[in-house]
Amino acid sequence: MHIFQNIIQYILNLGSAIFVPLIILALGLVAGMKFRKAFMSAITLGVAFTGMSMVISFMSNAVSPASEALAKNTGVSLPALDLGWTGAASITWSWPYAFVFFAVVLVVNFIMLILKWTKTLNVDMWNVWGKALTAYLVYFISGSLIAGFFTAVVQVILELKMGDMFQRHIQDLTGIPLVTVTHLMNISAVLLLPFNLLLDKIPLFNRKADTNALKKKIGIFSENSVMGFIIGVLLGLAAAYGISGSLNLAIQIATAMALFPMISKMFMQSLSPLADAMSEMMKRRFKDREIYIGLDWPILAGRSEIWVTAILLVPVFIGYSLILPGNTVLPLAGVINYSIAVGGLLLTGGNLYRMLVLGVISMPLYLYSATYFAPIRTGLAEKTGAVDIAKGQSITWSSIEGPEFRILFAEAFKGNFLAVAGAVVFIGMFIWLYKYMTKVKLPSKRYEDVK
Repeated sequence: MHIFQNIIQYILNLGSAIFVPLIILALGLVAGMKFRKAFMSAITLGVAFTGMSMVISFMSNAVSPASEALAKNTGVSLPALDLGWTGAASITWSWPYAFVFFAVVLVVNFIMLILKWTKTLNVDMWNVWGKALTAYLVYFISGSLIAGFFTAVVQVILELKMGDMFQRHIQDLTGIPLVTVTHLMNISAVLLLPFNLLLDKIPLFNRKADTNALKKKIGIFSENSVMGFIIGVLLGLAAAYGISGSLNLAIQIATAMALFPMISKMFMQSLSPLADAMSEMMKRRFKDREIYIGLDWPILAGRSEIWVTAILLVPVFIGYSLILPGNTVLPLAGVINYSIAVGGLLLTGGNLYRMLVLGVISMPLYLYSATYFAPIRTGLAEKTGAVDIAKGQSITWSSIEGPEFRILFAEAFKGNFLAVAGAVVFIGMFIWLYKYMTKVKLPSKRYEDVK
């Protein structure tokens, strides 16, 4: 077991930009691609992931200090330190059982493929830690390790089914065939669905409102770089950066917004040949089967609706943290809430009006969940020694993915009957979402183009 952990840890230390392309290279060769073509696809994917990671980090490093300055201007101090997903990942990998979940993910996926319960092959092994985190949270709260593993298995199943239900929408949004996203953050669409259906009743929200549609209405102001510049100036002024600081922040955000779609094209260049090869292989061997390749969410990062929504909601996120009673966390490392933005993108087809409204409605859930998980995350960090924590301080993650799913199942296994009912309702709502997404029109055809 110790040798296995060392091998896996060595591979993980290579980073997702190496780990995921290696899987893609192997898949390409299995699908019958020539080595040169498969190797180029893998290299291009590695470059795309690295480039997207660099730009996301660049934007986060620009926005987070502004968010902190904005919060400090209020004079409010909150005790739980937000370490974001990177802190959560490093702490989770220090849990002795974490590496077992590679086997859990692979076994469940292969069983579901064999039984034809899914069309998705999840190659996003980098995010196995998310399943381990779920297992630990449920284990800590319920006291049952079996309950933790069971919930992680449920998460794997839900992620695969999300890969199935969102695939055609992702292909429509990105132009990449037979590729989907199997990240847990997409599950935010479950609770957002009823609110999105209510917005159907309001004419304003039934108009095309993605960035392409806005270009026809507001011209230059809908360009990625211009939108980023305007948002940056407003955020800088709100953070009391002054004119010079605000303009510099504006240029940084504009730069990131301009680069996102450029880098996203590399995902298409790398994955389209693999998708074609996989499709041909499945037609030869399984004439009635079609396989989707499940990847991490950055393949969607070229959609500027994600970034417009996430950044415009930064002041809202901070504002909520200052006024919500009982909240203990100030969103810093997780202040750019991808969970809301990505789930909202897939649910609404990129309708900015809807994405912003849904974000405002759902943000309190993330702050209260982060408050709920703070002592658990702190306990694991202290137990494993993965992160140094000052005495009396607690740590958490303000934009933790799937908080409602994790809390409901943890409390249900603890014996909380309301949580049992809540978990059943949640699964029922997931099935509702699945049926909705498989029938609703594609993003490009869903809304009216009102001039």
